[in-house]
Amino acid sequence: MKDNIFAAAGRTFLNAVGFMGSVAIFLAEGLAQIFASAKIFPRTLHQIYVIGHKSLFLILLISLFCGMVLGLQGYYTLIKFGSVGFLGAVVSLSLIRELGPVLTAIMLTGRAGSSMTAEIGVMRITDQIDALDVMDINSMSYLVSPRLAASLVSFPLLTAVFDVVGIIGGYLTGVAMLNMNQGAYFYRISSSVTMDDIVCGFVKALVFGLLVTAVCCHQGYYTHMRRDSVGPEAVGNATTSGVVISCVLILASDYVLTSIFL
Repeated sequence: MKDNIFAAAGRTFLNAVGFMGSVAIFLAEGLAQIFASAKIFPRTLHQIYVIGHKSLFLILLISLFCGMVLGLQGYYTLIKFGSVGFLGAVVSLSLIRELGPVLTAIMLTGRAGSSMTAEIGVMRITDQIDALDVMDINSMSYLVSPRLAASLVSFPLLTAVFDVVGIIGGYLTGVAMLNMNQGAYFYRISSSVTMDDIVCGFVKALVFGLLVTAVCCHQGYYTHMRRDSVGPEAVGNATTSGVVISCVLILASDYVLTSIFL
């Protein structure tokens, strides 16, 4: 019984290591292909539209309510200690260092990441990727590299939008609704937020963008190699796996990056 437990644990560990190695190689190859051809530029612009522009309304909506909730909770927490004047600092630092990049990445995983996996997965099971290879078109350069490049642009920009709109949401709750002093709110933001905080948020956004795109594209690209299913069912399972694994890696890497920047 113990041997079976150890064997299962060892097999799970080795599978996890193998998967991380496969994704790392996949990511490295995709990044290398970004600079291999100038033809990638139009496809990158299209992916910026798909990943970034089409996600903008979702990010605006989520960030506004997130900022309003932060303002409400922060106000009623700080008022117990007579520190309501620090509400601007609480809202801005929470958004810029943590909630902005993390929630943006998770929202984009659900909206754009799942789409990447499903689209590439369908191309795989219908032999369209094999057709690209037969026509001497590099499938990594055609399918994966534009998405990686677009994510490096879209994730930080949408994170910045999330931060700004979230701070406005905190203002609406704290100042407009709860009558906090407007000057104190913005003064605490300007005095508390440093360039290191902003850099921390943007670095997280870049890392999350690479992780989400690499994992989701990897799951779609190797849909045909899944052991649990084949055909359309494999595409569905790959999409689910891509979203779940991406969300777990976002939170795990967030902890690592926060430890580095603190």
